[in-house]
Amino acid sequence: MKPKPIVEKRADPWVIYHEGYYYFCGSVPGYQVIELRRAKTLNELQSAETVNIWQAHKTGPMSKLIWAPELHYINKKWYIYFAASDDENIRDKDHHHNIFVLEGIGENPLTAEWTEKGQVKTHQNSFSLDATVFENNGELYMCWAQLEPAIHNNSNLYLAKMYNPWTLSGKELLLSIPEYDWEMRGFSVNEGPAVIIHDDKIIITYSASATDENYAMGMLWAEKSNDLLDGFSWHKTKEPVFKSCEENKLWGPGHNSFTKVKDRDVLIYHARPYTQISGDPLDNPDRHAYAKYFRWNKDGLPDFGQPGDSEEIN
Repeated sequence: MKPKPIVEKRADPWVIYHEGYYYFCGSVPGYQVIELRRAKTLNELQSAETVNIWQAHKTGPMSKLIWAPELHYINKKWYIYFAASDDENIRDKDHHHNIFVLEGIGENPLTAEWTEKGQVKTHQNSFSLDATVFENNGELYMCWAQLEPAIHNNSNLYLAKMYNPWTLSGKELLLSIPEYDWEMRGFSVNEGPAVIIHDDKIIITYSASATDENYAMGMLWAEKSNDLLDGFSWHKTKEPVFKSCEENKLWGPGHNSFTKVKDRDVLIYHARPYTQISGDPLDNPDRHAYAKYFRWNKDGLPDFGQPGDSEEIN
């Protein structure tokens, strides 16, 4: 049976479950709005009401290419992390993506009052995007992708603690760089980190290579009790943990998030149902959001299987 998307034409899918509802956001074609939707089940998200809770500015650093929003609930407030630029075509040291934050007050984020908290200032002013946040041992952390001019690739992963949900604090760790062949196909990329905490481990999945059929997911992990800002605490898979599956006709899986359905762990990811992309893969809208169950190995690490190989999500 052909895998069915949970939401069509939404790359970079993010799902959070909160008090009986699944909330969904992703990159909206045209890249000018942040859209939220909610439903009681994952399969109802496709037909759920959508609300544009934020519109890109007409000019300035939050005016173009609104990418990869993520919705989080922290200290009884909603936060959305997203990337934006000031130019659709020029991408250099003066015109590039940065990470921004919205804060929402209200029980339902679709009707919350949203305010702009501004840019998350990282260690330098360079191309940065795909921020995600998580808590461990009472501390809030942010993981994100950023270009380092001294390293000849497109983006690396960084990790830092946060003073509050829009401000980094202290040391920033260079967590991962593209180093294996499967991370450097088309472009040398580590991006789209997502965090799941299981038993005694902090697990970070990420996406690598160009956003066509070469796109694939890798994984990092550390013990919860270790110093997460010590690079020696982290381990990295040498091979992708989730990649294109010709058998199931899904290519370029990645930029994932995690949720649960009735106590079963679910991987949310985007993929394309074909490989012959017309034009720029970043402008092609046919990356759909999919969901699949996954299991845990005896070593405490996830086994994601292949795109499309799971039974239907109920």
